[in-house]
Amino acid sequence: MQAAAQWIAEAVSGHLVGPDVLVTGPVVTDSREAAEGSLYVARRGEAADGHSFVAGAVERGAVAVIVEHEVDEAVAQIVVHDSTEALGALARAHVDNLRRGGVLDVIAMTGSVGKTTTKDLLAQIMSEDGPTVAPKLSFNNEVGLPLTVLMADETTRHLVLEMGASGPGHITYLTDIVSPDVAIELCVGHAHVGGFGGFEGVAAAKAELIRGTRPGGPVILNTDDPNVEAMAPLATGDVIRFSASGDPRAHVRAIDVHLDRADRASFTLVAPQGEAHIDLKIVGRHHVANALAAAAGALTLGVDLQTVATVLSSARALSPHRMDVHQLTVEGTAITLIDDSYNANLDSMRAGIAALASIGSDARKIAVLGEMLELGDDSQPLHEQVGAMAADAGIDTLIGLGTDAHYYLEGAPHVPHREVASDPEQAARLVIEHAADGSVILVKGSYGSHSWQVADILREKGTNR
Repeated sequence: MQAAAQWIAEAVSGHLVGPDVLVTGPVVTDSREAAEGSLYVARRGEAADGHSFVAGAVERGAVAVIVEHEVDEAVAQIVVHDSTEALGALARAHVDNLRRGGVLDVIAMTGSVGKTTTKDLLAQIMSEDGPTVAPKLSFNNEVGLPLTVLMADETTRHLVLEMGASGPGHITYLTDIVSPDVAIELCVGHAHVGGFGGFEGVAAAKAELIRGTRPGGPVILNTDDPNVEAMAPLATGDVIRFSASGDPRAHVRAIDVHLDRADRASFTLVAPQGEAHIDLKIVGRHHVANALAAAAGALTLGVDLQTVATVLSSARALSPHRMDVHQLTVEGTAITLIDDSYNANLDSMRAGIAALASIGSDARKIAVLGEMLELGDDSQPLHEQVGAMAADAGIDTLIGLGTDAHYYLEGAPHVPHREVASDPEQAARLVIEHAADGSVILVKGSYGSHSWQVADILREKGTNR
């Protein structure tokens, strides 16, 4: 962004100590990412206090800093009560300025699963229509979202945002920073029910996106999910429905869905604008719904149907550890690795296991399942339910990782080989011990379970085939 330090101070209700310099570089919360002309926001985190890294940010070129107290550095300092709240306030002022220019539209999405893949797909479509800014990875919280907003500038035509929540009020906080012109509700699942006080709390939290949409803004709903469909009365503008099951009531739907041997879907997209054939390159039938959500969003913003179909047929999952399929040789054994290890809940576990069953239909199947976190009192039954899914899918080896991972094994007593690994290194070693040529391995779990490290270890040990 480009703004004077005094303007920033006023935007965040802080006061400027030092010169009124011009910020011309990126806004960062990691001092290692500071560059010439940047603004560094010193946050107090769980593991470290960002004020300790101001000197490093200045050395890398930061010309101004947002701090909660003055620091002993010769740099313009904007002193505020809370740096994280100041970051949000700055993003709010910035997007308001851009909107006054009249060319920016904002489309935001939420859901228990699929947010990041849908964001990646939609960003690739919208980039064909005009300059587009979208989050890196899963920048969808009170820090990541404002950092994404602050990446937009006067040339940006589309701002694609992902809004996540780990409790009530979180999405409201984000929509207070930037109220979307178009909202997409993907699904309501059993993700992190412990932080919401139960399933009903999850649904209410996801509905905060619709309540926070600009008055009259279109809302895109997954009509295959009754909990999402129930949100329709909250919309103040048009309600646009999408359906991966081909529901004829939906405005955007898929018909004639087929899967190839790599579990990649092809289908006919039916919309008010016509029909188009789509061959997805990303793995998993569940991505049909994500593709439809992205298509509905793009069509709502005026992108033509053929552009939507062309981009979706070549689009990639830009964020790592999301249904990444790798053909590897590890210690002389040829394997297929399905790396879907970034996060997990009941619904995404079901999708991952379905992909493993499909790709490994005639092969030895191994699942490394890191525990699902933030489930509260539902942890045991939900882990056992996933274990039963694994057993029903014909998995030969089930490896659990994490404190509650033993419940996977208890839910799958008939899986031939079951074991809980003490750490990612042991989990990777168990995979290698049980794998035979042609084995298909699924690695999945919540980020905090470190299942992604298992996938990284296997890739580091292996060579691409």
